[in-house]
Amino acid sequence: MSKKPEQSASIRLLAVLLFTLTLAACSSAPPDGLSVVDNFDINRYTGRWYEIARLDHRFERGLSNVTAEYELQEDNSVSVLNRGYNNDEQQWDEADGRAKFVGDPSQGSLKVSFFGPFYGGYHIIALDQDDGRNHEQDSYQWAMISGPSRDYLWILAREPVLDSTVYDALIKQAGDSGFAIEDLIEVDQSRNLP
Repeated sequence: MSKKPEQSASIRLLAVLLFTLTLAACSSAPPDGLSVVDNFDINRYTGRWYEIARLDHRFERGLSNVTAEYELQEDNSVSVLNRGYNNDEQQWDEADGRAKFVGDPSQGSLKVSFFGPFYGGYHIIALDQDDGRNHEQDSYQWAMISGPSRDYLWILAREPVLDSTVYDALIKQAGDSGFAIEDLIEVDQSRNLP
């Protein structure tokens, strides 16, 4: 039994639509209108970060005390270990991933994968670059990251608590950049406090 021409056209249209959605979901470009930081130094970025705030998404839903560990590898990729406490299950959850630079390593734009060949954008849109410290020896102390769309936003710091002046300035920048700051979740870091 042969398919009608209308059915074949519908199937082709559906296949193109699914392919397009898959590409969009795996996008590694920053959202339109956002700029990533320049003069980025991955060596100052590696190490442990504490998640201060985030927009909700399914792969971190319900997690508190979230940390991320970044380590530069010999092939210039970056290993990623995300860890958070699952309050419902009363246990720690971990996810291993790998990040690669999208282009020039001096630009804060990477793509990250936790699921095989599927990468999503990881774009550093704010960073404490101009704080007057000796940048050759010191690590960055705070960062704000966008995903492939404005549905993803993270504020990270080297300590479980971020200075309120810095936090407020980042929230303002995020709001001015079109993120839904009213939906931000302030992450409970009480298990990581001394």
